Amino acid sequence: MATIKQVAQVAGVSFTTVSHVLNNTRPVSDEARAAVLAAVEQLHYVPSALARSLKCRSTGTIGLIIPNNTNPYFSEVARGIEDSCYAAGYSVILCNSDDDPVKQREYLNVLLTKRCDGLILSALADRDGELLHKMKVPAVLLDRAPCDLSLDSVAVDNRAGGLLAARHLLGLGRRRIACIAGPREVGISNERIDGVRGALQDAGVAFDDLLCRHSDFTSAGGYAAALALLALPAGQRPDALFCCNDLMAFGALRAAAELGIAVPGQLAVVGFDDIDLASFVHPPLTSVAQNTRELGHITAACLLARIAEPDLPRQQRSVAPVLHVRGSSGGLTLTSPFTELMGMTP
Repeated sequence: MATIKQVAQVAGVSFTTVSHVLNNTRPVSDEARAAVLAAVEQLHYVPSALARSLKCRSTGTIGLIIPNNTNPYFSEVARGIEDSCYAAGYSVILCNSDDDPVKQREYLNVLLTKRCDGLILSALADRDGELLHKMKVPAVLLDRAPCDLSLDSVAVDNRAGGLLAARHLLGLGRRRIACIAGPREVGISNERIDGVRGALQDAGVAFDDLLCRHSDFTSAGGYAAALALLALPAGQRPDALFCCNDLMAFGALRAAAELGIAVPGQLAVVGFDDIDLASFVHPPLTSVAQNTRELGHITAACLLARIAEPDLPRQQRSVAPVLHVRGSSGGLTLTSPFTELMGMTP
């Protein structure tokens, strides 16, 4: 890789002249500028981002760590973040932690070493929060953020989402509402189940702990949990399923189909996230929408504001969920792939 000194030698000018041409920091004669630009093209010279960052204390990069890049929810949120950051002149470095705290910490250290101007993290251990404070790096916690860390955070109101889903199912006459939750240690899943509990309590319907199974936010995990729930004796079997994300709901739909259980006739199914695929499964999935792209835009805006003004008061943004009713629950269908694509109002 060519160096700035080699560019100066080929152009027949001084090292500082090359620097002034590239950084536009001082007037240079047209002849010298042309010679420098010709040498840059001839040598395929690329300025050192590290050197520039040390000089201007900015790398123009944002670090983003998500737990699972195969989950469409995170890829859609990441796209919203990238779009906003790109429009603001920043590049995004995406890291996938695979829900592994050790890998998460390693990626965090890598991003800190690269002197990213800011970080967005969807999960964070307490000790990592302390590290960010010590390093004074602007950071925003997204989605699975611990509420006890004094960092900016953006998240959907998960409990409100669980309430929306359960009230919808109760309004359809469903009473044995089962839940397929995420891992026990993931707070957002527990908040969504709390919302379901609250709606059932308000309606005078008991929450049956036997109808709550924990899984891993994957379609395979949702499939296995649904098979176990639907194998219960007839008197105990659920007539509705609330799944804490759409991928697990897709697995539940497959389990019901294999067992010959009609959806929504015998079993209503509601997911959470409302990823793009929710409209295209059969039947189309009723889902609690987080508006993933908008969530990404809000998160990016929060971080960019923190970078611009480090002394801003702590920002905590809670985004209200919206229920999109489709065929899997048997209620009034508000959206479908056809109407969405054609721009029609159902």
